[in-house]
Amino acid sequence: MEEPLCCCEYVDRRGERNHLAACCCDCEELDEGCDRWLTCRSLPPGALERIADTVADRCRVPWFAGAVKINVSLVPPMVLLPVFLHIAALHFLLGLVVLTSLPAVVLWYYYLTHRRKERTLFFLSLGLFSLGYMYYVFLQEVVPRGHVGYSQVMLLTCGLILMLAALSRAKKDPGYLPISAGDDRPSQQAFPNKNVRGSSNGLHGAAASGHSVNGESKGYSRVLAEEREGGKMDWCAKCQLVRPARAGHCRLCGRCVRRLDHHCVWINSCVGEQNHQAFILALFFFMLTSLYGIMLTLDTICRGRTLFTALFYCPGAYSDYSSALSFTCVWYCAIVTAGMGYILLIQLLNISYNVTEREARLALRDNAGRRLLERSG
Repeated sequence: MEEPLCCCEYVDRRGERNHLAACCCDCEELDEGCDRWLTCRSLPPGALERIADTVADRCRVPWFAGAVKINVSLVPPMVLLPVFLHIAALHFLLGLVVLTSLPAVVLWYYYLTHRRKERTLFFLSLGLFSLGYMYYVFLQEVVPRGHVGYSQVMLLTCGLILMLAALSRAKKDPGYLPISAGDDRPSQQAFPNKNVRGSSNGLHGAAASGHSVNGESKGYSRVLAEEREGGKMDWCAKCQLVRPARAGHCRLCGRCVRRLDHHCVWINSCVGEQNHQAFILALFFFMLTSLYGIMLTLDTICRGRTLFTALFYCPGAYSDYSSALSFTCVWYCAIVTAGMGYILLIQLLNISYNVTEREARLALRDNAGRRLLERSG
């Protein structure tokens, strides 16, 4: 029988017992990377991923039953966001550079994680910390100026609470299909005479193209089966189950979801049948709360100007550091609100056509494939 772990011990990703004091030992990948960097040689394929995995595995804090792993993706937003916003408040040009660089960095990290097909808490941490920090700056820098009433603060706070409540509901089960266990799971041999098919929503040939859309990839062969009521259902070879119409497999969550819309990085979860309404509500309350906070802040630091005019022309914004920080946070909120507004607009358009985002992407991909075939023919 193995001895229990002490507060500073842990089992690493290779299944070996390790200690926090040895966090700088056995770093072959990092040593090789530094050596190649100093000698101006390129890194071998996958070296950066292995170094990142090793560093992430060793970021731990002591705990009673063994050292607990800290998710590294939670830390950068909490550290870098206040630093960058305070730097941006020093000068107008610094603010222009920082506020144009932040969206580019976030988009780059999104495409990096999307290409590696991995889940991350970075975007959820960034969203929640941005909300908390913007609210803190509003209470510390804007409210003491005396132009914002108690009722307005309470209204803004209620909007924030409603948005967090809707976000909490959206984080719950999106409608995962139960995975059958043991011998109860149907096998592909049960459907020998059915045709391979891309989707059960009438978008033919989606999976046959070999590309991946929201988890529909070449490896997920799906065999069509007949439902008892006469409807059509799909077979998921990854989850080993028959799924109902409009359900889809998420390659990030590794589960099939009823009426899968998409995997949202901002909530680190899928949007499906059971949490779609809560997701829309969270976006709606965020838009209202953010716009109201922007309006109150600009009305305080740019007195006598309209909302749109004050956003682009506010001569006294950089007269003192408090106003500059508030104005910088307003522009940061405006950029984030524009992004969330685009997501909400796409969702409302899809709802008006009674399609999910996954179905819309499959349809666009099929049309693009048909056009390419027609041109080549």
